[in-house]
Amino acid sequence: MPKQQVSTKKGASPMGAYSQGLKAGDFVFVSGQGPLDPDTGQVVGETIEEQTTRTLENVKAILEAAGASMADVVKVSAHLSDLSLFDRYNKVYSTYFPDPKPTRTTVGSQLLGIMVEIDAIAYIGDK
Repeated sequence: MPKQQVSTKKGASPMGAYSQGLKAGDFVFVSGQGPLDPDTGQVVGETIEEQTTRTLENVKAILEAAGASMADVVKVSAHLSDLSLFDRYNKVYSTYFPDPKPTRTTVGSQLLGIMVEIDAIAYIGDK
């Protein structure tokens, strides 16, 4: 099964040697996204709520470019610069995913100039 690159101008452009997303068989893999404005490449937001919103909008845009939606996401990995921000991040996060929510891992990480980074895996085999 060949992999197919997924890209969109509605999501933040890669800042290194990676794809925004890849489609492989029945799955869509979205690279770690941060709170970057797709037009300017600048960090959006000074609060965890603002940064989580922008980050998830980037994830959503890449999924949509692949023909998927947030409802198709089965696994999320999230990195927070400070785990004390978890409750505030989680309030925003929970509004983006319908039930049943995807499986998730959230860890504290050293992030460069941002508070949150999120990657996702979606299953689109039933579409």
